[in-house]
Amino acid sequence: MKRKIKLMLVEDSPAYRKVVDRTLKSEEDMELVCQFSSAEGALRSLQDLSTRQEPDLVLLDLHLPGMTGIEAIPHFLRSIPDTRIIVLTQSGREADVLAAIQSGANGYLLKSSTLNQMKAAIRDVIAGGATIDPAIAKFITQALQKRPPRQEPEFELSQREIEILTLTSEGLLKKEIAAKLGISHRTVATHIEHIYQKLNVQNAPAAIHKAHRAGLFRHDN
Repeated sequence: MKRKIKLMLVEDSPAYRKVVDRTLKSEEDMELVCQFSSAEGALRSLQDLSTRQEPDLVLLDLHLPGMTGIEAIPHFLRSIPDTRIIVLTQSGREADVLAAIQSGANGYLLKSSTLNQMKAAIRDVIAGGATIDPAIAKFITQALQKRPPRQEPEFELSQREIEILTLTSEGLLKKEIAAKLGISHRTVATHIEHIYQKLNVQNAPAAIHKAHRAGLFRHDN
């Protein structure tokens, strides 16, 4: 039997924790191994090796009492560097999205997302992908477009790589990009790996942000 995805939930709302807990219990490939109401509590639990539950993925709220989710991301990455992080929040503010991405989050979902979207995002991120909530993907793309591009980017992407990264910025998953472009899922995955290497980033949100700052995207009005 395939090993379950071990999840940590950091969320200060007891009601929302119950919703997530109930949802994940029905999934055969996922297990919520621990949950906390604060980032400090979650980080302290990782310091105790006798009781430490090292998750494969952290579902992290941004607006927490005490240390915020954005402030906590670097601490999680230092303590459990192989663990993936999906921000799960009510905030669609550009500043929050970009701060989370720059801090190292692998995904950004709004709490208004459906539970099926949340489960799909978890599986995609664990498989090596990244996710941006479709409700904010185009908004962030437009916001970043307004910023002046760098004159001489220190990297160069092929036209196909830019095409794939553009579709990723619009919220499409690898399998959807493959279908749209008429290429295999493996080919898309290989292109994305090359994009990460060229941009020197670890995930899709960071790649999108860096490519936009360099002015590599060209959208029709």
